Amino acid sequence: MTQYVHPCKPGLVRIVKHGRRWRSLLDEREVGRHETAETAVQALRAQWPQARIPASLLLWRQLPEPRRIGQRAA
Repeated sequence: MTQYVHPCKPGLVRIVKHGRRWRSLLDEREVGRHETAETAVQALRAQWPQARIPASLLLWRQLPEPRRIGQRAA
């Protein structure tokens, strides 16, 4: 599960890969579903322009995928 996070004034904004689509969340509340992570960023920025959400995913923190039980660290 790929996940991008960014703290902002309204709360913690997350973009999470869910199957073939991307979900955008504010804290624990889903606010949209998108075809790409980039369109999720655009939608979040349009919805909360005052939050100063970065336009580029390079400025977001990407969380690593959780390891499965029994999987060794690289």
